[in-house]
Amino acid sequence: MTDYTDKDLLAFFRIEEKKHYAFNSLVGKYQERIYWHIRKLLINHEDTDDVVQNTFIKVWNNLADFREASQLYTWIYRIATNEALTFLNQKKRKFFLPIVDYEKELINSLEADEFFSGDEIQLKLQKAILGLPEKQRVVFNLKYFEEMAVILDTSVGALKASYHHAVKKIEKYLESN
Repeated sequence: MTDYTDKDLLAFFRIEEKKHYAFNSLVGKYQERIYWHIRKLLINHEDTDDVVQNTFIKVWNNLADFREASQLYTWIYRIATNEALTFLNQKKRKFFLPIVDYEKELINSLEADEFFSGDEIQLKLQKAILGLPEKQRVVFNLKYFEEMAVILDTSVGALKASYHHAVKKIEKYLESN
């Protein structure tokens, strides 16, 4: 598959005969990055696959309306983030779980995940991250303040503060465990 620019893919998408090819190329270009972004938020492989699929369905349904006010990847990333957060909220409501119990469920899922290939330190780090409040966990996982500000529709200052608190909590967890 040839590496096309996002502008090329968008131009191809607007040509009816090339629409499917353009979309398949776009999925090929971004699927892995989107998978790992969502996986950091959901932990579970099967849930991540479902949300990745939902993300690209939304991209397909809305790509014709993409106004290029941001980078294509940033737009897809924002859709993926929103889909992941929506999934987490639906799962919490579905099982009527308090947030603490839900975080324990995620930790158990991580420990039982046959696709997790990290060592003991990576597992400990993931547990620490899962112990963060949801917003701090998302901020910590996203890392890049400017992109996060666009994706989460908030200020860079608020994100930096949330990131700082997340780092301190993770350090505290790692020191005590």
